[in-house]
Amino acid sequence: MTSLTLFADDDIPMQLVLSIVALIFLLVILYIFLSYFKLYIQCKLTRAGIGFVDLISMTFKKIPVSMIVQSKIMAVKADLTEQEGVTLSALNSHHLAGGNVALVIRALIAARKAKIISLAFQEAMAIDRAGRNVLEAVQTSVYPKVIDCPSLDSGKKKLDAAAKDGIELYVRARVTVRANLQQLVGGATEETITARVGEGIISAIGSASSHKEVLENPDVISKKVLSDRLDSQTAFEIVSIDIADIDVGGNIGAKLQADQAEADTKVARARAEGR
Repeated sequence: MTSLTLFADDDIPMQLVLSIVALIFLLVILYIFLSYFKLYIQCKLTRAGIGFVDLISMTFKKIPVSMIVQSKIMAVKADLTEQEGVTLSALNSHHLAGGNVALVIRALIAARKAKIISLAFQEAMAIDRAGRNVLEAVQTSVYPKVIDCPSLDSGKKKLDAAAKDGIELYVRARVTVRANLQQLVGGATEETITARVGEGIISAIGSASSHKEVLENPDVISKKVLSDRLDSQTAFEIVSIDIADIDVGGNIGAKLQADQAEADTKVARARAEGR
């Protein structure tokens, strides 16, 4: 009788421990359910194709669940289908690879709305992983960007070049460019465009027989520079080159001739003194 009483007394704490463990387990399940309930309802109502298990899996992978869910919902609302590659797995993989998922989705939506830009999901992810701002590139394709030549950061206000008659001209140009999405990865940047356009302007002025030709028709410079295909292998496409300002400088040819005459005079005087 005594042994049965002891066994019953030992069985009570074990039942209590099991009850506490079960209660903790239920509280954990309830906490997880409440934590993801709102996101889960959003996914169901928007048909984003993200289940409850997917939400928990992303948490264990240290993926920002809310950002991925919002990005997937944005893609669904913009008719970016999984057949185009916009899947939950692709979004997770892009984030784990260091990409900006939200920026890629926004860029795809902007390209879709523009209706003049062809941008695939894989291409957008490649541009993003290359370190380029894919959304800014899409916006530049829709709304062309203006680049000053010479660049304001260079410290020079104008380019200087001399025509064949020796008259120096000071020129400032504005280059309108559009992003070339196909060349964005590996293509040259704005600095290359500015340098090439500056070189083309100097070459165009130098090939003019007179500075008056350039002053009378500045379009000669623009046409010549555009015909040289200076935007090849760059991340931009040159839309237009506008000559904003031209100033006339000194007569470099006359100055050089005067300097040469003075040098010749000194040489002749030295030879005469030697004789």
